[in-house]
This record gives sequence, structure tokens and C-alpha cells, in this order.
Amino acid sequence: MPVATTTSGSLPRTQALIDANRARAFEDDGFTLRRSPEVDALTAQAVADVVERQRDAGITLVGDGEFGKAMTGAVDYGAWWGYSFQRVAGLSLTEVNAFNEPPVESSPGNVRLTSFLNRRDRQLFPAVYAEAVEAGRTATAFPTTTGPLSYRGQDAVASDIRNLTAALRPGEQGFLTAIAPGSAARVRNEHYASDEEHIFAWADALREEYAAIVEAGLILQLDDPSLAENFDQITPEPSIADYQAFTRIRIDAINHAIAGLPKERVRLHLCWGSWHGPHTTDIELKDILPVVLQANVGAISFEAGNVRHEHEFGAWAETSVPDDLVLVPGVVSHATNVVEHPELVAQRIRRFADIVGPDRVIASTDCGLGGRIHPDIAWAKLASLGEGARRA
Repeated sequence: MPVATTTSGSLPRTQALIDANRARAFEDDGFTLRRSPEVDALTAQAVADVVERQRDAGITLVGDGEFGKAMTGAVDYGAWWGYSFQRVAGLSLTEVNAFNEPPVESSPGNVRLTSFLNRRDRQLFPAVYAEAVEAGRTATAFPTTTGPLSYRGQDAVASDIRNLTAALRPGEQGFLTAIAPGSAARVRNEHYASDEEHIFAWADALREEYAAIVEAGLILQLDDPSLAENFDQITPEPSIADYQAFTRIRIDAINHAIAGLPKERVRLHLCWGSWHGPHTTDIELKDILPVVLQANVGAISFEAGNVRHEHEFGAWAETSVPDDLVLVPGVVSHATNVVEHPELVAQRIRRFADIVGPDRVIASTDCGLGGRIHPDIAWAKLASLGEGARRA
């Protein structure tokens, strides 16, 4: 049998869906998009189509492409994160310079996030980032936690579940993504007494979404780029020990949020951020893996196909991988327009099959393909992923 395949979530949206989301009106809070029967119907059909197209490409564990998540108006930090602002009460839009946000307090080693966008990689390559599309994403307003956080996205997550389950064939498994507490909490906090209390408040609020996805019979993917990406957002660079302590709070919050959920139905997505940049200040996988492995999840999705991190497959061979953990390596990358050859994909898959066995490997994409590369290239990469898995 071929090795199982999946994606890390985001897939190219149709132009019709993009246009429909752009035309949606906002609630009075300025970042919650209003729903309509027309957009709901368009989204449901788009999910059905993208699931079928994944099957055609050879993807065996399909997702909804994150089509139920849309950008917010005043804040453009991507639907993968911005969707959570619409589903959690207790947030308000406040004026902020996204390149110089007030620091987020944290206790271990006095480590603190200093800026979401003005990361150390940007400081080393200012001209590169000034020319990049990412440089245009400079919100003048940003959600801030100004009151107690609580979940209000019941209708939205129910719609996501309904759209995906309707597109699945009998016996077919699917997954939905949801932001992890640590990544969600990278907003300003003016309500909770500490960074840790703020993160755990997000965990309590988002648990309802996590439980709904799992109880619907789907796989829950927790998106948490903060685990690796935060390192680049701390100036000066912290020690590895201090950063591990800082990150352990985020892992503890995940475990708190998923307590009681079957771990085999939960996978954690780890990445260094999908933006196109040099990534020279990324932390090494080996330095965070001991902490990440403390997450009570059944699978870990991670970047293993881009040129900055492909060499790090050795970190998995050098660590004690739990016997029940499934590895979900990225074997095609969002970071290049070059379509990986199926034989290269197969070689990358075999590296991890040699470590844990082919039955504990699900070949995937490094990160979300939607919005990062041309749709035609994205689908060519998924076809190469499917063929590479068959060869492996």
C-alpha cells in the first residue's frame, strides 16, 4: 500500500470564494464577518470540490482547505489566525504599530515577544523584506484582549464540520485545522494578569472548538507556528534553555485544552512561519523537539521539505520518538515554485519511514499552500506528493 498522504491545511481558494469573502460586511466590532446563505452555499460547494480534487491528486487524509476561515477586514494576518478573532469574545480593535508592538510579558528567564513583524530575520535583511509582499501587511489596528475570553464560534465550527463531513465518502477520514492557544494568544493583553494566564484563557475558550471537531469524528489539527516562530520574534536572542521554558508554557496550554480528547485524533502542526523570507534566524528543530514531544497528541506535522530545515530529519533519528506517535513530515514545500520530482518526494518519505516505519508516516506539505504559491503550482505539488507516496 502507498504511504498515507495529507496536507497541512490551507489550499488555494477559488476566485469566486475570495471575491465573496471580500464583499462580506462586518459586524460593529470591525473584524467579525457577517454570514449569509449565499456565501455559506458557495463555501459548501467549494469544500466539496476541493476534497474531490485532493482525492484526484492522491491525498488520502483530506481537509477542507480552510475554506470556512476568512480574512478579517482591519487585520490581515491570514485566515489561519484571523479567523479566531471572530470566534472568541473578549477582544477589541486597538490602534497599534505592528512593527513595534508593546512587549508581551513572560516569566521564564524574562523572555518576551518584542514584535510580531519586526523579527530578527527582517532586521538582518531589511531590503529583502521591504520588497516582499509581506511588507505590505501592516495593520494599523489589531485585536487586543480587553475582557474575559469565551468561545462564540459555535455556528461557524458547526458549518466547517458540516461542509467537510458532507464531502467525505463513507469510511473516509478528514481533518479540520484550529489555532493552538499559544499562537492565538499573540495578541495584546490588557485584561489578564500575566502572559501565562492569557494563554490558558485562550486554551479554555478554544477547547470547545477542539472538542466539537473531534466529537464529529474528524481529526483535529492544532496549528501552532508560535512554538518555533516565536524564537525569531524575541530581541535579543534568548538562550535555548530560556526559550524552552518559554515554549513549555505553550505546550502545557495545549495539553490543558485537549485533556480528555483521544490523542490519536489530534495532531500538532509545527512550522517556522510560511512567509517567503531568508529564515536565517529560525531555531533548530533539535532545540525545541524535547519540549514539543511533551504534547499529548497522536501526530506531529512539521516542515521537512524546505531548504532551511530539510536536513533536520536527523533530529528525529537522534531522539526517542514515542512508540505511538505518527510523523507527518512536509515533503513538498510552499517555499519554492519548483515542483518537487516524485522520486525526491519518495526519498524524503523513506527517511522518516526508516525511523518509525511506513505505517507511522503520513506524507504532507510543509505548510499551507493557499496564498503562498500559484494555484496551478500548488496542485502540481500535491500530484507529485501523491505519486511520490506511491513510489515510496
